[in-house]
Amino acid sequence: MGDKLPNETKKCVVFDLDGTLADTSADLIAAANYCFSALGYGKILDPVEDSLTAFHGGRAMLKLGFERLKLDDPTDAVNAQYPILLEAYGRKIDTHTVLYDGAMDAVEALRKDNIAVSICTNKPEQLAETLLQRLGVRGAFDALIGADTLPTRKPDVAPYHASVERAGGTVGRSMLIGDTVTDRDTARAAGVPIVLVGFGPSGESVNSLAPDAMLNHYRDLPSLVERMLR
Repeated sequence: MGDKLPNETKKCVVFDLDGTLADTSADLIAAANYCFSALGYGKILDPVEDSLTAFHGGRAMLKLGFERLKLDDPTDAVNAQYPILLEAYGRKIDTHTVLYDGAMDAVEALRKDNIAVSICTNKPEQLAETLLQRLGVRGAFDALIGADTLPTRKPDVAPYHASVERAGGTVGRSMLIGDTVTDRDTARAAGVPIVLVGFGPSGESVNSLAPDAMLNHYRDLPSLVERMLR
């Protein structure tokens, strides 16, 4: 029978992707700036100063840029440029992106402890698949749920449930690792612990979101999981 726990009792740790497992901000900003440059505006967003906006998605970046250009209602411009941004991002999805220090060591440690690991992200599923493949880590995760995998996305609870169940775990013995209020709200809706990372663009200011715990380096994750899912 082996040492695997049955699904109804198996623990699962769910990770957000952008800003949690990997710093994708520079490539996201570059894709948005591609849109602005093609329209003749040049590079409107800064890869450092606007990195936090990058983790709120393509539409948020476009909205910020068009607001800086003094468009009264940028909705139509955002909708028109969004598919162009996604195409540009897909072409150069891993030019600057890096995994956070110790992230995959922590994932492997969880797997050795027979804990399921999955990803629940608001990045479109195919882009998330492509990025993880390019980074060489897709095989380390038991499941991946993207923004368009289901009819709803985070903070709706359905994607979180699916990410746990498709990984072979159970929601009642799971927890979420994230970096934004969206992740916090998702975990609260699911009734599971939320851990927010302190090394993303928001830094330790995410502590104001009242997570169940903060994670300042991935080396601390295995012991944190053990304590929170005991």
